[in-house]
Amino acid sequence: MEPSGHGKFFGLAWGCDTRVRVGEPADRSIDTYLDHLRVERGLGARTISAYASDLACFGRLLEAQRCTVAEADLGAISRVLIDLAARGLSARSQGRFLSSLRGFYKYLVQEGLCRSSPLELVESPRLGRKLPSLLSRDEVLRLLAAPKVAEPRGRRDAAMIHTMYAAGLRVSELVELALGDLDLRAGFLAAFGKGRKRRLVPLGELARESLTQYLGTVRGAWAKPNERCLFVTQRGGGMTRQGFWKLLKSYGRAAGITKNLTPHMLRHSFATHLLEGGADLRIVQTLLGHADISTTQIYTHVSVDHMSAMHRRFHPRGA
Repeated sequence: MEPSGHGKFFGLAWGCDTRVRVGEPADRSIDTYLDHLRVERGLGARTISAYASDLACFGRLLEAQRCTVAEADLGAISRVLIDLAARGLSARSQGRFLSSLRGFYKYLVQEGLCRSSPLELVESPRLGRKLPSLLSRDEVLRLLAAPKVAEPRGRRDAAMIHTMYAAGLRVSELVELALGDLDLRAGFLAAFGKGRKRRLVPLGELARESLTQYLGTVRGAWAKPNERCLFVTQRGGGMTRQGFWKLLKSYGRAAGITKNLTPHMLRHSFATHLLEGGADLRIVQTLLGHADISTTQIYTHVSVDHMSAMHRRFHPRGA
């Protein structure tokens, strides 16, 4: 498991000074590890920022114990976790924090900077499986129909929402799509996921039509010269994650969707609707860009719930 934006939560909510002070042994090892993640593992800026915040916060909490990263033992780690739990840190966030530490100490051991990992006997908190929130097929159709395609902004927004749902993209993958990543003739796009791993994803006919309209009438008029992003704003630059989040929320309200609509909800809906339609789990794993099939398997629980509901509704003895 890798952090995804929770580092800011640790640094601000718990009053940890997340600035890494150069020159201290512990901080040098943190800086070296972050360079390793950036250069050798090719992780993205947001993921590295999350690691940096977690590890800097960890270093500050160790300082309070007059302990360095290399000196930390099971007792020191336990006191850090007890401190965070006492301040209200959830089990899920503790698990993500421990994941950051495990990766860090694994690296230190491999590099000979630490004799052994103090986390070998530390168990992650038990988590209840949280099923993803979804849109129904009807809600998706209403959302896709919400943008006013007679207007340039509506054509762009429709193309973005169609593309996200058709390809099951993360919001970062959507806004980072380059014009060259799209092949409308073949009906595919190239998405770059975590660790900049590239995958080809097919587009449905409706998404292709929506993209064709956007490219033919909007992008050329709006985009700055040499702008590489596929989706641009009226100012000519690329759309941001925050900008897409806001427009999706507004279209959700216009479509009468009362759920807390997020970009990731479209990705969850894409996966679940494929499985409900009979798609193979391995195919869905490939389309989503999951490295581990266990990450994809959560959608089978959602799909089973759907099948059970249909059975109760339509089977003569299902009630």
